[in-house]
Amino acid sequence: MGQTKRMDDSGTSGPTSDYETGLSEDEQLDIRIWLRLLTCANLIERRVRKNLRDEFNTTLPRFDVLAQIDRTPDGQPMRELSRRMMVTNGNITPLVDRLVEDNLIKRDPSPEDRRVQHVRLTSDGKKSLDQMIPAHNSWVNELMVDLDRDNASELYALLGELKASILKAEDPK
Repeated sequence: MGQTKRMDDSGTSGPTSDYETGLSEDEQLDIRIWLRLLTCANLIERRVRKNLRDEFNTTLPRFDVLAQIDRTPDGQPMRELSRRMMVTNGNITPLVDRLVEDNLIKRDPSPEDRRVQHVRLTSDGKKSLDQMIPAHNSWVNELMVDLDRDNASELYALLGELKASILKAEDPK
């Protein structure tokens, strides 16, 4: 499953990350839902990645790290950042190193355990993120502008139910 060239709903053709292509109505509904979610997520991510690169000369992973760190202004341990990003410490460390070099974040040893590193935004990092967040929000809003607000609210609620179902299946207690 990769990029395919297909006619999209607007009548134009072009490369798209569409995992639904080739599925029939006879395919299992659960599989079609999962693939539709994956397709939508990939389409949104592709647009956000492009816009971050074009408008801010940055990457989605850098933006995501800055946004996660911003949620805890007093700083957070690297292991917590890794957990929130759903990646290993080994995957996040080189990115954090580059952000430290660019003076966007600061890394300090924990006062309780000097082996534990805490990360927080620098003033440059906060300033940079404060410019990117409104643009990011605008891009996502633009992608969903044609979705009726009542339907959007219902979709949000339904996705909450799906999330709860998935979490229950992961931990069937």
